[in-house]
Amino acid sequence: MSHNHTHEHSSTSDLKLAFFLNLFFTILEIFGGLYTNSLAILSDAVHDLGDSMSLGMAWYLENYAQKGEDKRYSYGYQRYSLLSALINTVILTVGSLFILSQAVPRLLNPEPTDAQGMVIFAILGIIVNSIAVLRLRGGKTLNAKVIAWHLIEDVLGWAAVLALSIILLFTDFYILDPILSILITAYILYNVIKNMRATLALFMQAVPENVDLENINERLLEIDNICSTHHTHVWSMDGQHHVLTAHLVVEEDTTREQVRCIKEEINQLSRDLDFFHTTVEIEYGDEKCSMASTPSE
Repeated sequence: MSHNHTHEHSSTSDLKLAFFLNLFFTILEIFGGLYTNSLAILSDAVHDLGDSMSLGMAWYLENYAQKGEDKRYSYGYQRYSLLSALINTVILTVGSLFILSQAVPRLLNPEPTDAQGMVIFAILGIIVNSIAVLRLRGGKTLNAKVIAWHLIEDVLGWAAVLALSIILLFTDFYILDPILSILITAYILYNVIKNMRATLALFMQAVPENVDLENINERLLEIDNICSTHHTHVWSMDGQHHVLTAHLVVEEDTTREQVRCIKEEINQLSRDLDFFHTTVEIEYGDEKCSMASTPSE
């Protein structure tokens, strides 16, 4: 009945910028790590290389998700963005667990670091990743949100490196490095798990968290000539583009003109609630629902 497309600022260009920024800085880190002979910087370069791969995949899938509908995908390709969000959430979870596995042993055996080299690369890391975060912070899809957490993890990590490097310029408290790494990673992991739960829920076509299904039914019943509603369903393509379907029972003497008015009000309701796609079936009071189960003979 209604197909509402919202033309917003494209997150694809933001992901593209984040990808190239991260890839550029990863290459810089590799050369910097070799130049300073810093294993810590080289290790972080490997971590950022993984981030670059995730960003590249997210950029590709986000762009792919914007393809229009066709014979194979009648709703379009938006759910590819959701797939990317799930994949990147898994990657970030595994990466966080790996960081924890490396940080915990260093509590027992702290390793010396090149403090001066860490200061320089920490400042560059904060600048580069902050630019990417600022571009992605307004993203509404789960894909963009998960990638933003990727980059926030890097910003927090480099902030910790900067603080540590300043301290280590004057002290040898190397144990502070694994302690802060564990705290930051635990915080990021907590938020990533929440995003994973939301992503899996949308994959299972759960009602989006920001949608009140009961309120939608109440607003439908407020429309003149609608007696009752059933089979009201809401699900999301990608965490941003929501779909509404419903069966509406009208009075038996409802005219064609009144049905037209009902449809206009539902279209307005769909626009108010920013639904991407809305489909309703009108049923008269004495009409059997097309979804009703057929009694066994």
